[in-house]
Amino acid sequence: MNDYESLLERAKSKLPKIVQSKERFEIPKLISRIEGNKTIITNFIQVSNLLHREPKQILKYLQRELATPGNIDGQRLILGRKLGSSFINEKIAKYTKDFVLCKDCGKPDTQLVKEDRILMLKCMACGAKHPIKAKI
Repeated sequence: MNDYESLLERAKSKLPKIVQSKERFEIPKLISRIEGNKTIITNFIQVSNLLHREPKQILKYLQRELATPGNIDGQRLILGRKLGSSFINEKIAKYTKDFVLCKDCGKPDTQLVKEDRILMLKCMACGAKHPIKAKI
């Protein structure tokens, strides 16, 4: 038996070291550029897919938070005024915290469910339900 354990330790030491992040989900960053008096976000649809939310819902939230008109044009979002990318990414981080991450386990495996007239965040990982206090 001692021979087996020494062989097992030797095999483990030969395996490549894999550096893994403890978090499997990172809040995505929007890539934006300013053209004239408009801000163009080029990876908007990819970010909405990563968050598993409808692009129109995220657009509505950003319009309210940034106080600017906007529209989706193919894969990108066009906002009606000049905005810094760090400011927009702060709003996406706030959206993710309020509307995507579970309050109990912190995982992004959630769905928005409407019960009666209350919007609820339902976690598919731990089964928790929480009402959403923020407005979209």
